[in-house]
Order: sequence, then structure tokens, then C-alpha cells
Amino acid sequence: MSQRRAERLAPVVDMATETEREAARQLGRSLQQLQNSENQLVELRRYLGDYQQQWLTAGGQGVSGQWLINYQRFLTQLDSAIGQQQRSVEWNQENVRKAREQWQKCYARLEGLRKLVQRYLDEARAAAEKREQKLLDELAQRLRPQSV
Repeated sequence: MSQRRAERLAPVVDMATETEREAARQLGRSLQQLQNSENQLVELRRYLGDYQQQWLTAGGQGVSGQWLINYQRFLTQLDSAIGQQQRSVEWNQENVRKAREQWQKCYARLEGLRKLVQRYLDEARAAAEKREQKLLDELAQRLRPQSV
């Protein structure tokens, strides 16, 4: 009986396995997107640092009013881009959190199903061993010489 229950659960375990694998793939994609957005943020901040260094170099030599206006305008745009990229990083972090949570749920369900199937298989094996032992005992009983 337990063997049949385990066999009936096989398609459910297969579906849960595929669901868990897809959740793991989604988590991987989310982690990659987070890494990409973090790398872009680092690059923007590095670019800002380089641009500020350029200001220090050029500012020491004297700059025109137009250059200063353009510099300020560009810094404002760069600050805005950094802010947007920071929000992108935060959004991707939230996606990773959700994807990890989903994967953990799928993994826990799969492990629960595997344990249930294993329990059914263990029960079936124990029942088979019990039946075999009973048959052996009966056979030994029959083969034992009868006292008169």
C-alpha cells in the first residue's frame, strides 16, 4: 500500500522539482540583475569622482563662467542618474529578496514531498520485511517435526 502511495506521488514530486528549479533560475537571474545594477552604480560614482577631480585640476588653472555653468549642469544630471541607479539597485534588491523567498518555499515543499515519499517507501519496505518474516516463520513451523 505504501509503495503505491509513493508511486502515485512521483508526478507531484517531478512537478515540485521543476517548480523549484525554475524558482532557482529566477533567483539566479535576479541576482545577476542586481549585480549589473550595482556595477552600473559603482561606475557612475567612479565617473563622478573622476569628473570632480577634473574640476579640481581645471579650477586651479581658472575657468570661464560658461565652463562652470556647464559643469554644474552636468553634475546635476550625474547626481540625478546616480539617484535613479540607486533606486534601481534597491528595486533589484527587493526582487532578489522575493525570488529567494519564493525559492525557499519551493525548496521546502520539495523536501517535504521527498521526505513523505521516503517515509512511504520505508513503510513499504518494513511491511514487506514483516510479511517475509511471517512467511519464514510459517514455513519453519511446517517443517518442524511434529511430536506424537
